[in-house]
Amino acid sequence: MKYLSEYRDPELVKQYLDQIHHITTKPWKLMEICGGQTHSLVKNGILDMLPDKITMIHGPGCPVCVTPVSIIDEAIYLAQQPHVIICSFGDMLRVPGSKKSLLEVKAEGADVRILYSPLEAVQLAKENPDKEVIFFAVGFETTAPANALSIIQADKSGVSNYSILASHVLVPPAMEALLSDKDNQIDAFLAAGHVCTIMGMEEYYPIAEKYKTPIVVTGFEPVDLLQGILMAVEQLENGEYKVENQYTRYVQREGNRLAIETMQEVFSVSDRMWRGIGTIPQSGFEVNHRYKHYNARLKFKLDIPVAEENKDCISGDIMKGLKKPFQCPNFGTFCKPEHPLGAPMVSSEGACAAYYHYSSVNTPEETL
Repeated sequence: MKYLSEYRDPELVKQYLDQIHHITTKPWKLMEICGGQTHSLVKNGILDMLPDKITMIHGPGCPVCVTPVSIIDEAIYLAQQPHVIICSFGDMLRVPGSKKSLLEVKAEGADVRILYSPLEAVQLAKENPDKEVIFFAVGFETTAPANALSIIQADKSGVSNYSILASHVLVPPAMEALLSDKDNQIDAFLAAGHVCTIMGMEEYYPIAEKYKTPIVVTGFEPVDLLQGILMAVEQLENGEYKVENQYTRYVQREGNRLAIETMQEVFSVSDRMWRGIGTIPQSGFEVNHRYKHYNARLKFKLDIPVAEENKDCISGDIMKGLKKPFQCPNFGTFCKPEHPLGAPMVSSEGACAAYYHYSSVNTPEETL
């Protein structure tokens, strides 16, 4: 099993753990950006095997989790319009908006469908010329090329009844927002390997230099994460702050140029609101003027009021790394996957879901 079994090798895991324990002399706080990394850390028990001096902070690297209530409300409004089919990935259906979720409006009769690719949505539009097909395009830079390609494909095919509701967010501006926050506790980052497979590493060098913070691009398997943690701790212990690449089997410094060019053809960079965090300047993608007729916000003249976040959900503090899921008073009680208060309990990459399914700590009382 090339590129899988060797990255779950118990001997390599032990080797890296021994090295981390040996070199760690000071307390350090490392943030893993991606929710997939968080799930791997929790599911594989890595958090319990690290030295007490090392604290892993779970970052906002789950695109479903950071999609704000207001954009969920936009999707719900569109789903309730006549002759509309709205499509998205499965996680998005259960994320609560201000009053209900897409799954609830589907139960009420709206045509809401789970798809695995935006190109399927283009085909659906071809097959249903009397319907408006909208793809709820959520994700970091990783999924943006496919969503951009769907618009290019629709345009080339003359499909006019297709559009996307874009909720794309970008990693580097979020890292800067976290590092410049007055409550920042981050000593180093484990950057998301799949994002860097697309975007490369160029954007991270100015951040590491400006904030004197090591950034290690890391994969998702246990060996990946432990090697990434070791590389970050070595830098911290030596007083260094470089950008390093642990995920060399996929990530190249320049990224995937064809994917980047595809995104640049369709999207422009815009300000974007993040759930629980607020608006981060120049941290999102929006469909550009050239392809504006594929922008659902413009096509349907959306003007949905900005909705308040659920006051009982501390997702913002969790995604900024200020609190752990089990420190929420509603974790595992009033907030469960069947009835979530916020997206981090629903998403397959959400920190709350990771702790709920894989951690021995299931309620805040158990930490007392």
